[in-house]
Amino acid sequence: MRRRTLLAGGALTLTAATTAACATAKSTVDTKPPVVPFYGPRQAGIETAAPANATFLALDLKAGTDRAALARLLRLLTDDAARLTQGVAPLADGQPELARSPARLTVTFGFGPGLFDAAGRPGPVQQLPAFTVDRLQPRWSGGDLLLQLCADDPLTVAHAQRMLVKDSRAFATVRWVQRGFRRGAGPQRNVLGQVDGTANPQPGTDAFARAVWNDDGGTTLVLRRIRAELETWDAVDTVGKEFAVGRRLSDGAPLTGRAEHDPLDLAAKNADGLPVISEFAHAARAHVTDERLRIFRRPYNYDETPGADGTPDAGLIFASFQRDVVRQFVPVQRRLDEADLLNEWITPIGSAVFAVPPGCGEGGWVGERLLAA
Repeated sequence: MRRRTLLAGGALTLTAATTAACATAKSTVDTKPPVVPFYGPRQAGIETAAPANATFLALDLKAGTDRAALARLLRLLTDDAARLTQGVAPLADGQPELARSPARLTVTFGFGPGLFDAAGRPGPVQQLPAFTVDRLQPRWSGGDLLLQLCADDPLTVAHAQRMLVKDSRAFATVRWVQRGFRRGAGPQRNVLGQVDGTANPQPGTDAFARAVWNDDGGTTLVLRRIRAELETWDAVDTVGKEFAVGRRLSDGAPLTGRAEHDPLDLAAKNADGLPVISEFAHAARAHVTDERLRIFRRPYNYDETPGADGTPDAGLIFASFQRDVVRQFVPVQRRLDEADLLNEWITPIGSAVFAVPPGCGEGGWVGERLLAA
């Protein structure tokens, strides 16, 4: 009897252990870290749904970096990025366990005017013209090579940054790093409380492709660091804020509509015969009717250490993607520069422009077409 009891108990224990092991294996499969494909005709990190955390890292090429050295750098960084985005540690990673959770990591390359000079090739982008509202600081402007790192997990972003900087040291120096955040899901708001990105072309549509992607799979990026004057903004009541923006703060709907995506009616008048949306409101100045001339906003908020008196240092890392900077971004920015009511509370303090090259296939590297031409 005792032996039967022992055998029965052992069988039950074995069955329980097997069941637990199977459940663990299934759980491991079901919770496989989410990844975004790295290889493809277009780079990830643009049309990809934006995760909560981002770092924008600008590098300056060292003096004497020629086409051959630049090609070595881009091969190395491409290999790092391809591994990291798939949850695989780079070859020289001293903390490989930090790479195992990619958390939808994307690494997007951008080429500044200086990189094209080093490559001995004419570049498709130049720095923006001067605008009267700008108070640009060199520590947030320019750059030869941009790496945009985005992921759901800030530790994933930090680890990817360290690996990419480490492997670029022989060729480049860090010019600036800008870290941003946004909500992981739901309507996006900036630090002024506005619903952000309402007028964007919808990713995955023909309208998006016409506005953003060039025929070769590339695009361009304008990155603006915009400081928000939150102390004075806080002193304005809701009516005043909405008048300056041209949209309701509660849901992003235009003052002439009921829902966020209702079209602006710039001809609508109130009971006194005045425009419901001022011609100087931000929404009116930024409004574009031709979908081919729209820009795709993919912004992140920033919030740095307050000043000694408690004054906040916060604002927007404004990332704008478009086919052509001159035809799409510059006209909008000129209208905002001329007469945007929101200029009272925002100040551009950084600016950089990059060509975003096409993606690459397995075995290739980002920028190969440029340097092999």
